[in-house]
Amino acid sequence: MLREVSMEEISDGKLYSANDMVKADCQDCRGCSDCCRGMGDSIILDPYDAWRLTTGLQKSFGELVGSHLDLHVVDGVILPNLKMGEATGGCTFLNEAGRCSIHAHRPGICRLFPLGRYYDEERKLWYFLQTGECSKTNRSKIKVKKWIDTPDFSRNEKFVLRWHYFVMDLQKILMQQPDMEKARKINLYVLQMFFFQGWDAEADFYEQFEARLVQALAVLKQLA
Repeated sequence: MLREVSMEEISDGKLYSANDMVKADCQDCRGCSDCCRGMGDSIILDPYDAWRLTTGLQKSFGELVGSHLDLHVVDGVILPNLKMGEATGGCTFLNEAGRCSIHAHRPGICRLFPLGRYYDEERKLWYFLQTGECSKTNRSKIKVKKWIDTPDFSRNEKFVLRWHYFVMDLQKILMQQPDMEKARKINLYVLQMFFFQGWDAEADFYEQFEARLVQALAVLKQLA
């Protein structure tokens, strides 16, 4: 999701690499779940999030849509997001104690918070600290990649970049597509390929993703 704000408005003005120390550690968010409430449809999932959730919960993506996930349009592209409860306004994965019931499988945006991602002109990935989002005031310093807590971190960063620019290119295709029915078919194809089709829990995710991405790029070239 593109944000129409300047870095000066939302951050401390610094960009961090994966090995930098940043003041993001909220001490396990004890007694707080503010960032899991009132988020609307802003917690967008990528294919790795879908793989992590479906394999971790042993449920298909389709089973999670409606109960815990929604689909909505993000800059012209239909993507999944975490669902907030209508009564509570909180993430539907929060338990009665206000704790995350899927913490081991939580999506990348949740792992990042209060950090955000920044993509520079050379297609390099950086991180920034959001200064006005987290209600905790006594955060301590922690290495960025330790805070995000994702295995095979360098491979994950490469995936994040690949997916980000694939979605950006997809947005351009859909924005220039005058045929609404064809645009709908493109969106449905991407949803099926990267989310509903499911992932093999026993196989390497990144190899599966690369194979599907190559196939999707070829198909989209024909459809565009």
